[in-house]
Amino acid sequence: MNIVDEIKESFKQGTTLHKLIYLNLGLFLAVQIVKIALFLSNSPELFQPFLGYLAIPSNPELLARRPWTVFTYMFLHEGFLHILFNLLWLYWFGLVFVQELGLKKLLSTYLIGGLAGGLLFVLFYNVFPVFAQVKDSASALGASASVMAVVVAVATYRPDRKIHMMFLGPVKIGYIALGMFIVTSLVEFSDNTGGKIAHIGGALAGFLFAYYYRQGKDITKGFDRMMDRVATWFKPGKQNMKVTHKRPANDLEYNKQKGEEQKEVDAILDKISKGGYDSLTAREKELLFKMSDKK
Repeated sequence: MNIVDEIKESFKQGTTLHKLIYLNLGLFLAVQIVKIALFLSNSPELFQPFLGYLAIPSNPELLARRPWTVFTYMFLHEGFLHILFNLLWLYWFGLVFVQELGLKKLLSTYLIGGLAGGLLFVLFYNVFPVFAQVKDSASALGASASVMAVVVAVATYRPDRKIHMMFLGPVKIGYIALGMFIVTSLVEFSDNTGGKIAHIGGALAGFLFAYYYRQGKDITKGFDRMMDRVATWFKPGKQNMKVTHKRPANDLEYNKQKGEEQKEVDAILDKISKGGYDSLTAREKELLFKMSDKK
């Protein structure tokens, strides 16, 4: 198996968190290859127009002609430090998110955070007069809004959960998220204003999702169904598969079965807290994924 096949296999077997990271890295490398190719062909001036087809524009008319940018922009990075910090935060908080809310909700939160951030960016640039001179040419890119949604969502859902920080020890996740939001979204607001506006939109989406989810209301349910439908397009030959489920004989058997499943999940979560997600076996990862889909 060559390296390309290994990467493909790793992507197929990876969780939603790993796939999100792979998608960001893959697009980043593709952008860098295009940048190098344009430089070698003595056409570096074409790079920014190329990015314009992937970044979300603030001009509504241009956005209407490039509707795909509301999705592509949230996986798009140009600078190395930009993608490095975004993916580090996504990985760290993504692991906690999966433990608390499940893999399926991670994808939904990432996407609604990106959509909310992008649309708020467009709205602000066309409403507030300070952007009058640049609203027809500005654009936004990066996973920051999506990552902020994940961070704020898990912090809203379990604000008292503690994470061990270097030099600080255990710190409540709510404080970490609040500090991250203030530093990246409010401090020096006039610098990279478009990005900070997108951060605010992503944070708002993550907060609303977790706030209502704690009350038993899932505002992403319709979005989940849409994503499930899209996923079936890439699974040929499975439409005619018949799935049957063995029903427990009685309530006692059902409760026993659920109790055994919960014990196994608790053991897996305990293993993650001690050795990290990568310490799980393939079977344990599969079980965790199945149980998160039932939420």
